Amino acid sequence: MTIRLRTRTAVITLTALALLATPTVTAHALPGPPATPAASAAALELPRPTGPYAVGAEVLHLTDHTRTDPWVPASGDRELMVSMHYPARPGGGSGPAPYMSAEEARLLLAHRGLDGIVPAGVVSSTSTHARTDARAARGRFPLVLLSPGFGTPRTTLTSLAEDLASRGFVVASVDHAYESTGTAFPGGRMLTCAACDAAEAAPDEAAERDVLKAVSTGRADDLTFVLDRLTGPRPAWERSRMIDRRRVAAAGHSIGGSAAASTMLADSRVDAGINMDGTFFDPVPRSGIGARPFLMLGTDAGHSPGSADGSWDEGWQHLDGWKRWLTVKDSGHFTFTDIPELGEQLGLPVDPAATLSGDRSTRITRDYVAAFLDLHLRGREQPLLDGPAPNHPEVVLQHR
Repeated sequence: MTIRLRTRTAVITLTALALLATPTVTAHALPGPPATPAASAAALELPRPTGPYAVGAEVLHLTDHTRTDPWVPASGDRELMVSMHYPARPGGGSGPAPYMSAEEARLLLAHRGLDGIVPAGVVSSTSTHARTDARAARGRFPLVLLSPGFGTPRTTLTSLAEDLASRGFVVASVDHAYESTGTAFPGGRMLTCAACDAAEAAPDEAAERDVLKAVSTGRADDLTFVLDRLTGPRPAWERSRMIDRRRVAAAGHSIGGSAAASTMLADSRVDAGINMDGTFFDPVPRSGIGARPFLMLGTDAGHSPGSADGSWDEGWQHLDGWKRWLTVKDSGHFTFTDIPELGEQLGLPVDPAATLSGDRSTRITRDYVAAFLDLHLRGREQPLLDGPAPNHPEVVLQHR
């Protein structure tokens, strides 16, 4: 079946704006309200991290004075909000890190049509497992740069970020200005998705692809800048000494996965990359990405070989280093984010085309992402990546 780009972008820009959407529900097939009002749901909680370290968290505001914002030039220099999750010592800290602000949650829910069903405070008060001002663990750790889906805030990757930090990685999750439903910036500013508006206003499919490619390559510039500010001579983060700058990966969900590949093309310091269910809007060139490892992890329905998104077939042929193409049965586009777990806790309807539970979604995403990073940033053998795994029967190894 051929899917027109305009329809695909509706899924990216409208459904992705919904924090609490079930995994693959499109903007044209929204489920009804939950049978039990979400307002009566118990407090939401992210899954506990699985690694041996406690987790610390801090938020950075970074400004790149060498670039003007591409979506709202009148706003001035390009700005980013970055959540740092890091391995910490047990105990201490000032308290649990907040999930998101009430206004950020309200904007997400409004785009989903859930603002009258799910109170923003229920989402914004989701319990996390990282603590602010936690003392950093001793040692030096690999760095992982995380980029979220188009129109989706960085908070939707919090469970993955916390788990990676607990396993001994420093994680920088980036909100790219004007590319989410709403991201809080200093000075009481709430920046909304001007880039989504640009994609929707494109006069044809070619123009729309140009916008989405610009998102991917622009995010590569963002991630390179973040890497500079975390590992440069005058780092923006006071705990930067715990980063091992010789071991860096870029990963992302949806268009953030495309941005991971774009970042590898732009920056040789990035050693490995992961695309979680994202179209390569910036195609992998025939020359490859410098023989560096890359993982493609996606839905079985949408990103198996020969599926409508031909960018994965093309990208696979051009990747020139260690590579794996894995798909997950019964999964949906948001399987690789916090959304399935939170949606289940709220009692929202399950998409019959994506029945994988929140628990399985979380375990699969965490285990395969961590296995890839352990192999390529730490040199630890990972049989999980070499064939069928009894503990993860939903995962299909398409190519190796």
